[in-house]
Formats: sequence, structure tokens, C-alpha cells
Amino acid sequence: MNVLIATDKPFAKKAVDGIRTIVEQAGMTLSLLENYTEQAQLIEAVAKAEALIVRSDKITREVIQAAPNLKIVVRAGAGYDNLDLDACSSQNVVAMNTPGQNSNAVAELAIGMMIYMARKQFQPGTGTELRGKTLGVHAYGNVGRLVAGLAKGFGMEIYAYDPFVPASVMQTDGVHVANTLEDLYSRSDYLSLHIPANDATKGSIGRSLLSLMPKGACLINTARKEVMNEEELEAVLAERTDLKYATDVSPGNMDALRAQFDTRVFATPKKMGAQTQEANVNAGLAAARQIVAFLKNGDRKFQLNK
Repeated sequence: MNVLIATDKPFAKKAVDGIRTIVEQAGMTLSLLENYTEQAQLIEAVAKAEALIVRSDKITREVIQAAPNLKIVVRAGAGYDNLDLDACSSQNVVAMNTPGQNSNAVAELAIGMMIYMARKQFQPGTGTELRGKTLGVHAYGNVGRLVAGLAKGFGMEIYAYDPFVPASVMQTDGVHVANTLEDLYSRSDYLSLHIPANDATKGSIGRSLLSLMPKGACLINTARKEVMNEEELEAVLAERTDLKYATDVSPGNMDALRAQFDTRVFATPKKMGAQTQEANVNAGLAAARQIVAFLKNGDRKFQLNK
């Protein structure tokens, strides 16, 4: 069995070494495609692959069709909008992610961005503290729950909204349950966004919610660019000169936002949520273990295209 790691942003050497150990101990071989610059290189590399590990690499229908022996692809991370699930299903390829492996890294980044924005991006002037402020958590999954836990250590009051998580779970964590999104946004001095990008959520965060936020509020987006209505975001920031926006997924109109709103907006130069040594290793090893479990035992626990 040939397992291919295909990453335009490579794993750390420690992660690759760990993946290799897991794969080879299972009697399989490991191939590497790192730092590639063109999709054609990926398409060529997958021709002989029976299993594929990727990060944010685009696994399109064209890629899947170029891999006649492929049985499984694992996205080392939680988000999986870079995988064409329909294409995988049409070719009988199992698609998986590795939920939870990057969660702490993303949660710590969200808190760091809150501090950065509260302190005016460390520019001269008087900032504010997180203590005593209200944090809204939009989606209470692995990352949202960790953000809430960290924020409690700063003395913040936490509200969360997630129709897929029982209220009792949030309450057990000491988190207030918001009944609606409008309720959540209207309470939140800081709003930490953790929803996936899908047909229901794309473009869903715009004027109707942002305009409800309290004076001086800040939206933190460590989720996906696509969930924002960027035109409405720009319009609301122009109308509400007190609002702030910080994101780990740079908007298409970031140059315009920065020119107009200066330190009220911030975007990391490249998506940084999972960019820690620990997350890099954890996600890579989890992907390798899932591949071995599937190929050896038929384990489909994390299958996405069911």
C-alpha cells in the first residue's frame, strides 16, 4: 500500500518522521510531495497513491479522477471544505478529517487576537482588558469549547449558541446559552466565530448580525473566509466607527478595509490557526493512524462522505 503525503505547506519533520513510522510499521510505504507550486504536480503524484494525507491542499474532482488506486484521503485538520466529497464518493474514495487535533492551537490564537485588538494592536494609546467583558461563542464544537474555557480564566462572561449541542453541555461548562443568534451577537463584546463553511453558512455573517453588537465590540474569525458577507462587513464598519474585526482568513477586500479602518481591522498574513508544532504533529499522526485503521480493519469512524 502506498501512502502519499501531499502538502504545499509541509508538515514539520517530526510529524513526517512519526507518520513514516506508523505507516511502515503497518507494512506500507510512504511517498512525499512537499512545497509543490502547481496543481499539475499533485495530479501527477497521486497516480499511484492508495492513501493520501493532505492539509489545506485542494483535492478536486480532477485530482480524484487522476488517482485510480486511491481508497482514502485524510485531511489533517478539522475543516474539510478543500475536499470534494461528491467526487470522492463517485470514485468510492473514503474522505476523513482529524477533528480535535488542531483545536487548542486555534483556540489560543482566538484569545491572542482578542488581546491584540483590545490593546489596539500594540500601538500607542489606551487599550482595554478582557476581564469583565462578555464573550459570545458562535458554534460550541471542539474549538469553541476550548475558547470558552480559556476566556473564563480571563474573567469573561461566556454565552454560546449552537443548535447542535445540548444546552445542558454548555451549562455544565458554566456557559450561558443564547437562545438565538440575535441574542448572542447583541450581548457580545467579543464574538468568536467557529462555524464551518457550507451552503447554510456561506455569507451568513453580515449586517443583520454585526449591527446588533454592543458599542466597541470586536468580531474574531478563526473559522472560514466564506462565512462572511464581506461587502456588508465593510459597510457596517464604516457606519459603526466603534466596531472591530480580526480574522485568521484574510478577506478579499482586506486592502480596502485596512485603508479605511486602520487598527480596527486585522488579518494574519497567512492562515495561522493550526500553525503550531504541536498541532502539526498531532494532526499528521492522527491522519496516519486513521489510514492504517481503515486499510487494515475497515474503521470508518471519521468518514465524512457517508
